[in-house]
Order: sequence, then structure tokens, then C-alpha cells
Amino acid sequence: MSRTLAALVLALGAGALAAASAARADEAMAKKYNCLACHAVDKKVVGPAYKDIAKMYAGQAGAEAKLVEKVKKGGAGVWGPIPMPSNTAVPDADVKKLVEWVLSLK
Repeated sequence: MSRTLAALVLALGAGALAAASAARADEAMAKKYNCLACHAVDKKVVGPAYKDIAKMYAGQAGAEAKLVEKVKKGGAGVWGPIPMPSNTAVPDADVKKLVEWVLSLK
């Protein structure tokens, strides 16, 4: 029994470590593409906090696709008067990863 419990604890710990590592990688990607000049994970900067975005779009069908398009094309009016510029130079795969990460925040 204790051997099984130890294996379970190790597996859970490894999973948590992998998740934390992925979150750091996604935040590093946000930094690489200068997203953090206007956004932060947990507070409003120029644009909304990523956690606020995740909360607003939680459970909405099509939220990921909508946000991918908004990141690529830019937008205005949802979070205030300051527009978000388009990010056409960011590869689509990276935009998708960034949006997935933002929507995963709690």
C-alpha cells in the first residue's frame, strides 16, 4: 500500500511540475512577443489582466477561436477605449498556444 501511495504522490508531483513548467514557457512566449508590455497575468496594465480575460470567456463556445482572431487582427471596445494592435507577425501556432494559456488561468 505505501509503495502505491508513494508512486501516486510522485506522479502527481511530476504532473504539477510539468504544468508549472508549461505555464512558465507560455509566459516566456508572451514576453517574447511583447504581450506583457500591455498585459499582466493578474492586474490591468494598458489592457486587461489575463486572468480577467479567462474569467470573461470561461465556458463560452468558440472563445478560443474568437480570441485567436482578436490577437491576430487587433480590436477595441471590449475592455475600454484603448485599442489592441494587430499581431500579424506572431505565428498562428504561437497565438493559439498563448490564447490556450490565457484561457487556462484561474
